[in-house]
Amino acid sequence: MTQSRIAAVDVGNDSIKAIFGKLEYELNIPNIIARDKEDRPIIGIEELDSKDPLDGIHIRVHSPALKENNVIYRIGNLAAKSDNTMELDPGSSKSEEDQTLIMLFATLAMDAVREENAKDFPRNKNIIDANYTLGTGLPLREVKEGKDAGYRSKLIGSVHQVEFLVTPKYQGLKVNIKFSEVKVYPEGFAAFINLVMDNDLKIINKDLIDKRILIQDIGGLSTDIAVIKNRNVDDDKAQGFNIGVSEALEAIREEIRKKHGVELDSRRDVVEIITRKNDRNHIMVKGSRTSVHDITDRILLDLAKKQYRLLRNVWQKNSQTEICYFVGGGSHVLKDYIKTLNNGLDGFNIEFFEDEKESIWMMANAYYKLITDYARKAEKQKAAQDKAPVKN
Repeated sequence: MTQSRIAAVDVGNDSIKAIFGKLEYELNIPNIIARDKEDRPIIGIEELDSKDPLDGIHIRVHSPALKENNVIYRIGNLAAKSDNTMELDPGSSKSEEDQTLIMLFATLAMDAVREENAKDFPRNKNIIDANYTLGTGLPLREVKEGKDAGYRSKLIGSVHQVEFLVTPKYQGLKVNIKFSEVKVYPEGFAAFINLVMDNDLKIINKDLIDKRILIQDIGGLSTDIAVIKNRNVDDDKAQGFNIGVSEALEAIREEIRKKHGVELDSRRDVVEIITRKNDRNHIMVKGSRTSVHDITDRILLDLAKKQYRLLRNVWQKNSQTEICYFVGGGSHVLKDYIKTLNNGLDGFNIEFFEDEKESIWMMANAYYKLITDYARKAEKQKAAQDKAPVKN
């Protein structure tokens, strides 16, 4: 019988962060896709299997959940090298985009094909049957609009197939993905869980548990501000906004192209330029190290002002708030600008996570805590039912 494996997947605009099993495996794949043909050209095809599969994800995806079915894609690092890359557009809904599902299925398939999972997922010739208990999330705005139910129904009860084409080590393998359960959590609530609880959902931050706090989660396409009081998200006061860092990253990319003639592959390249420890805000132009500070500072400061305005407006409506935590990949990008704005004014009590990984992986960690807790309770309940005497 196929075991159901725990998967916690954060389909972020910049990248997919996923945690599997008993915390023994994690994946981070850039959220970039590009349509492709079946037989992509390879230099030195005999060396294909010596390469890293994560650098060569080339798949065909078949699923009744997709609007465009049975299409071939390059994924992640491989897609970033294409001329026809696709990234999620500002204003789009994560729950309604094929790209969200394609990245989700590709990430699960990359876990399912690993040799370590052969004992749990039966393999018949080149076909692997994989079953997952999935914890994932959607922006607060989409959950408030009820889109989480439709998103879950697309996943549950169907078989979704990923076929590996010209992919190192996995060429020719097919993965049939089924879900024994799917839990879709609002992102703001998930961030709160991660702040105050450990992997066993035991309280680790007693100072925060009864405080009135805001959590401002800045993503690529949207910003969620969760209002926490009495240990719960206040659904009426929590707000989601169609503003993230993607448009700013695109604007930086375009200005660099116009001013310096340098074509960056994706938004992810822009993020690396503005966040790396050495040579931050510098690019190479014809072999010379060149500053792009003037471009990045102007565009990111403008976005930081908009984010700060959102915080001020929500805080005014929740005047007894004690602290606001900034989380998410967008917060990491805007951290210095928001801090500067806050320090220059009669600022709010705000907090950032200095550990980059902690901030970026916060949602995936939260989904992992929530879905493992669900699985543990479901197992206990099943064991209790199995022990109960059968009534005549």
